[in-house]
Amino acid sequence: MTMRQGLAGGLVLVLALMAPLAIQSDFWLGFLITILLFAAMGMAWNILGGYAGQFSFGHAAFFGTGAYATSVLHIALGLNPWLGLLVAAAAGGTMGLLIGYLSFRYGLRGSYFALITLAFAEVLRILANTAGFTGGGVGLYLPLNIGVANMQFAGKAGYYYVALGLALASILIAWRLERSRLGAWLAAIRENEDAARALGVDTFACKLAAIGISGAMTGVGGWFYAHYYLYIDPEIAYGPGVSVEILLVAIVGGLGTVLGPLLGSVALHAAGELAQRLMGDTPGLNLIFYGVLLVVMVRLMPDGLAGLVRRWMRPAGGTQRA
Repeated sequence: MTMRQGLAGGLVLVLALMAPLAIQSDFWLGFLITILLFAAMGMAWNILGGYAGQFSFGHAAFFGTGAYATSVLHIALGLNPWLGLLVAAAAGGTMGLLIGYLSFRYGLRGSYFALITLAFAEVLRILANTAGFTGGGVGLYLPLNIGVANMQFAGKAGYYYVALGLALASILIAWRLERSRLGAWLAAIRENEDAARALGVDTFACKLAAIGISGAMTGVGGWFYAHYYLYIDPEIAYGPGVSVEILLVAIVGGLGTVLGPLLGSVALHAAGELAQRLMGDTPGLNLIFYGVLLVVMVRLMPDGLAGLVRRWMRPAGGTQRA
């Protein structure tokens, strides 16, 4: 990391910590919370899709499982929401390991893996619609009990700092992964899985680890969402909208990069908010907008926004890394 990069990162962190002091509007704080939440979940997707090259269309399966696990236990047994974070991570990670084992054990990859993840999310949505403990189609309302110990804050500033912590933790996890042996193995699998296997890489175990980590991180995102809005239902938890938004954040920002999902979340939600203000709150407009944006990014900027930032931050006269 160059001095220029370190100074830029430090300045951004200071501004992020001071944001609630300068922004008094609940709307804009809520907007920033959404950006940070999806940046964290986009990074979770990026670990599986960007670093390991295994594209998932069904990350809502992990998001919804984490959200329902902590919500059900909180309502039925009074589980403390802060402990619910660990429960959500375990539930999302377990679901990831289950889907990964059933997929990778039988050699599913590419579009077949993407479709099987989408199918799992849809099956879970149907089950949540019919199960009694999930509240069925009505969903679950979490009890209001304001207090830091209950992860319920009087204003949005508290939620903002929790979301900022999740985003920073996700960036740290990706940074450590890039510099680990597992990260090198995942990169080899992404480039050529058969060649990696021929060189002695345990591709099954590495991909299983990637989807387990990704599922756990996404499950934590579901935990935050449930306790932030105090409500969850099958369409929110397991609907395709969550999966699409999570993967778009990573693709727009830049696959296999540490800061890509954060940049993608900022750009995606800023553009989405602008489109909504210009064209009104038309049902399905956001999905149409996301689809157009995805096509444009893949066609014109395949390395995402992180590629632009990397070229801008490169020292003068430097050469691009292979």
